[in-house]
Amino acid sequence: MRRWQQILGATTAAIFIAACLFSAHAADRIYLRTGADLVCDHQKNFDGQVRLYLTSSEDNYLEVAATDIVREEPVTGDSADVTSSAVQIPSGLTNPIPSKAVDLTALLAHAGAAHHLDPDLLASVVHEESHGQAHAISRAGARGLMQLMPQTATDLGVRNAFVPEQNVAGGTTYLDALLMYYHDDLALALAAYNAGPAAVARYHGVPPYPETRHYVAGVIHDYNRRKLREARKPKSFSSPATVCAGIVQHP
Repeated sequence: MRRWQQILGATTAAIFIAACLFSAHAADRIYLRTGADLVCDHQKNFDGQVRLYLTSSEDNYLEVAATDIVREEPVTGDSADVTSSAVQIPSGLTNPIPSKAVDLTALLAHAGAAHHLDPDLLASVVHEESHGQAHAISRAGARGLMQLMPQTATDLGVRNAFVPEQNVAGGTTYLDALLMYYHDDLALALAAYNAGPAAVARYHGVPPYPETRHYVAGVIHDYNRRKLREARKPKSFSSPATVCAGIVQHP
């Protein structure tokens, strides 16, 4: 559990999640004319353009026209389900074929355990990359659940990117390496996953590419939604069990 706990404790996304959970009004939910919505920490107006900052950091933002903002609502831990209305197959995907025989939840849990990453984070990446379509292909040629480019897949030892187990194993390995390289800065790791480390180095942060900023925003938003939903689940207690030093002991 070490690595995903570091992410929740140290990354900008984690700070944002904690704020959502424990503050009465930590952020705003922004509804856009395109039909999409996202949660932002704060915003600034620049001559008709609005920067929606995804975290308290000034480096992680999405810029939209002021006229594209339909309405805003405060987000609190007690609010209704925080979900995105933009649930659709990305336009860049062609011929998505669902993989019904694969238990994606179990697959992500296994990959997360192998790399000490939160399965919810991996699920958010898969959601943003392919919407769970194992045979998705982007216009750029990225393939599978975590949208691996052919050369990247080869470098990661993935022989068939359309095989869910191989794709998730390779994508998780790559994301883990990026998180380690960027010292668990989730926004930078996601930007590098989408646009490449060279682009992050060139711009000294999240590149100003609309696709990359939408991608980072989308993953973080979905991750926040999953953690908020998890936090609202009723706690269950098992009276026969005794917890001692992290070990559940049964009489």
